[in-house]
Amino acid sequence: MFAPFILALRAAGVPASITEYLALLRAMKEGVANFSVDDFYHLSRAALVKDERHLDRFDRVFGEVFKGLETPQGEAPRELPSEWLRKLAEKVLTPEEMEQIKALGDFETLMETLRQRLAEQKGRHQGGSKWIGTAGTSPFGAYGYNPEGVRIGQAESRHRRAVKVWDQRQFRDLDEDEALSSRNMKVALRRLRRFARTGAATELDLPGTIGATARNGGSLDLHMVPERHNAVKVLLLMDIGGSMDDHIRICQELFTAARSEFKHLEFWYFHNCPYERLWRTNRRRRETERPTLEVLRTYGPDWRLVLVGDATMSPYEIIQPGGSVEHWNEEAGQVWMGRLTRHFRKAAWLNPVEQAHWRYTQSITIMQRLMENRMYPLTLAGLEAMARELAR
Repeated sequence: MFAPFILALRAAGVPASITEYLALLRAMKEGVANFSVDDFYHLSRAALVKDERHLDRFDRVFGEVFKGLETPQGEAPRELPSEWLRKLAEKVLTPEEMEQIKALGDFETLMETLRQRLAEQKGRHQGGSKWIGTAGTSPFGAYGYNPEGVRIGQAESRHRRAVKVWDQRQFRDLDEDEALSSRNMKVALRRLRRFARTGAATELDLPGTIGATARNGGSLDLHMVPERHNAVKVLLLMDIGGSMDDHIRICQELFTAARSEFKHLEFWYFHNCPYERLWRTNRRRRETERPTLEVLRTYGPDWRLVLVGDATMSPYEIIQPGGSVEHWNEEAGQVWMGRLTRHFRKAAWLNPVEQAHWRYTQSITIMQRLMENRMYPLTLAGLEAMARELAR
């Protein structure tokens, strides 16, 4: 009668062997369980489960096979996963309810109100529309909703409307060894190539050698030329983290394609909008940061500048000093964008967001204007259009 029980356990991944099954039958024959459901539960669990990792699976199978039996008493209470509890604290609103919630008005008002709340609030708060807390409609806190707010103590973005993020954020580098899934990006980027022969003569000039040998009466006369390579120099600035997490795969493919197509390629990271500092490695961001002015001095105006990002952010991050979501920037993002586009006259922005959605996001419209309409969708057609613009 216990054969279906053993088969169900094995199907669920509990490695109950024939030896353990026979040990259970022998114990039952000796009357260890004494017709008690509780005794049989503990006996079978002791005989058939040899690893505590399988206890939960055993309990589920026991309940399924012996339907109608009472649940064994005395089982240790299970802890609910912290993620379940966290989800219970989230504020879930309908689109209509979201429309009824008003922002404070402007950046200065938001920051001044936050300073007042920090001075006034004395304890934890959940729900509500004023205090710093969770699951409310206040502009400050976590797991709630407000059209413009400061996110505090929340692991990741939910509505992507935060003006400031009061947490340490860590992003991953794009993998330099990632295999490209499509060759089309490489083909599109080849429109940017400009071949030149510079440096030491290391490559055999076959036509020149044949001609010189013929003119020399058949005596071999070798001619060498410098290696032919792509002379175009590309500076790649890539937005990383936040809303760009939705576009990691396509950015990875672009990054890999660019590395394979351009001998002179340099890359730096920024978040949302370039400011006074850029960095090379996300895990060691503070150690690899460089002033943006130093980057401008390092790469001359003959480099092509390509910025990659969704340009989806609070408009304050572009137009307002101190508007950066991560730190207090002395100068507005649009000031730094102006410096970049004046220095690199051949510059373009690639946006992974579908072009049909651009006009619905204010920050994209602003960035498109700052780029003098040289923003292109991160599609094959967009890559080709960008390559034609930068190849002029």
